[in-house]
Amino acid sequence: MELRTLRYFVAVAEELHFGRAAARLHISQPPLSRVIKQLETGLGATLLNRSATGVTLTPAGAVLLDEARNLLDRADRARARVAAAARRPAALTIGLLGDGTDLGALRLADAYRRQYPSIEVRVREADLTDPTCGLRAGLVDITVTRAPFDDTGLRVHELRADPVGAVLRADDPLAGRTHLRLADLAGRRWFQFPDGTDPLWWSYWNGDEPREGPVVRAVQECRQAVLWNGTVGMTPLGHDMPEGLTAVPLTDMAPSRVVAVWNADDTNPLIPPFVQIAAAAYLD
Repeated sequence: MELRTLRYFVAVAEELHFGRAAARLHISQPPLSRVIKQLETGLGATLLNRSATGVTLTPAGAVLLDEARNLLDRADRARARVAAAARRPAALTIGLLGDGTDLGALRLADAYRRQYPSIEVRVREADLTDPTCGLRAGLVDITVTRAPFDDTGLRVHELRADPVGAVLRADDPLAGRTHLRLADLAGRRWFQFPDGTDPLWWSYWNGDEPREGPVVRAVQECRQAVLWNGTVGMTPLGHDMPEGLTAVPLTDMAPSRVVAVWNADDTNPLIPPFVQIAAAAYLD
């Protein structure tokens, strides 16, 4: 079995849909179907049950999925280590949003250092105006950031989903509530991102409504806008708030998704193992 064939099978097995798997692999559906059928013929086993409503794994398919993931993981690690030994590339540049308090990021740094001590990691911190942290401009190889944003031409792997809360002054009339809804914040001023910021990113952090308020570019500026002006903003829950501020859970806001994102056509062999290590770090 070729690694390419196994990657095709894993995509179908994870998506449980040939069309979605083909889009994920950036190929058309007919050749993908042929490859999977040839794989089944070669193994002498039916791996997938196909129906009008979708695809399900057979017991044999479930076994192959587990084995294929292990084999692909070992192959990716081997490529990364060979590339590191050959110093092609010798460094990985990572983009991060400018808030270094996430414990997942700290675990990721520790785990990556343990497994790839010879790889030089360069970190580029970005402000809140660019959720891809310089990825589209070619300034980084991979970014750990938060969705949503325009992901055209990018690969996105979700690492974690965090509930969201409203950031308020501690003396705000709503600060003592156990939870809020977006309607409770109607008419309030919110901090805003500058013109040119990704529209999907802007809309999410404004609760999908047009808002008015002071323009900010960094996490610390957001907090200062609330502290000095009494404006409202949102934050992933689980972060300690500075003195004078509080975060109240919002029950009707979609979670903030932590994601790893990279260019879909990037063949850098260090990217797949980085994503795997990140997935484990953010699950802890």
